[in-house]
Amino acid sequence: MKKIAVIGGGSWGTALAIALTRSARPHRIALWAHSADVVEMLAAQRVNKIYLPGFELPREVAVTGSLEKALAGADIVLGVMPSAHAREMYRAMRPMVEPHAVFVSATKGLEPATHARVSNIIAEEIGKREGGDPPRIAVLSGPSFAAEVAAGDPTVAVLASSDAALATEVQEEFSGPRFRLYTNDDVIGTEIAGAVKNVIAIAAGVSAGLGLGTNTMAALVTRGLAEMTRLAVALGGRRETLAGLAGVGDLILTATGALSRNRSVGIELGKGRELREILGATRMVAEGVGSAAATLELARRAGVEMPIAEQVHAVLTAGRASADGIRELMERRLKQE
Repeated sequence: MKKIAVIGGGSWGTALAIALTRSARPHRIALWAHSADVVEMLAAQRVNKIYLPGFELPREVAVTGSLEKALAGADIVLGVMPSAHAREMYRAMRPMVEPHAVFVSATKGLEPATHARVSNIIAEEIGKREGGDPPRIAVLSGPSFAAEVAAGDPTVAVLASSDAALATEVQEEFSGPRFRLYTNDDVIGTEIAGAVKNVIAIAAGVSAGLGLGTNTMAALVTRGLAEMTRLAVALGGRRETLAGLAGVGDLILTATGALSRNRSVGIELGKGRELREILGATRMVAEGVGSAAATLELARRAGVEMPIAEQVHAVLTAGRASADGIRELMERRLKQE
């Protein structure tokens, strides 16, 4: 029986810990949370009332605030922390992880300071351990709201790794009657899709907040997918990955679903609220806010045009009015699709 250490006690980490208790294979599961109040609440009440209210954490999940205890004996380290904290977390884990442990990243974002994908961060930080082999890494992504995964709604996602044996191994460990995983070897395309769809979802939320209709929403999602695809391919990903669960599937979910944090941020921006006020009202992380600038820098380096992402960034950081962002998109030079 393998041990899985889930590193991150937010809504997604809690939901994955719950889902893993339903896998076809039994596991020992440890859930680590940074916040002492979350650890205390989960240990005593077995419900994450801050990040995932309404769902009981099964008793077989051990909750801890000790990173060392969570990682002790862990065969699989499932990282579910925000991208802005990923490097410091993997650096802290480096001396504690078992030599044989494999790493699965469920973080959908880019490191704001370096624009790095999380799999690269894992390779850099864990790869620095003394006398160890390069870490074996996979990425979990796809259309998956935490609350619906926790509820047991049938969910289908993607596990990407350049190591085909690892992808199959983790696929078999994680999959169950209500959580189905497909594999692919396109880590770049999968991670870029997971990060950039959050930026496009903010634009979709802005559209809804402005009271615009489904014509506008369909255009934003379709053209947003084109932007995501251009960037992913330019960076070495595959077009077909963006046409699958990690790309169009996750984009549709995040741009249109009521549970989407990034869409919710966009809705409030469209209504005229300040970003600082929006973010200050929640402890949840909307990855698209931090990934917008990183996305544009990657696009600049790759020579890729991303007008929707540009307007989202301008609204987030330059004070551009949401309606002006939509107008700028509509008045761009006419061109072929």
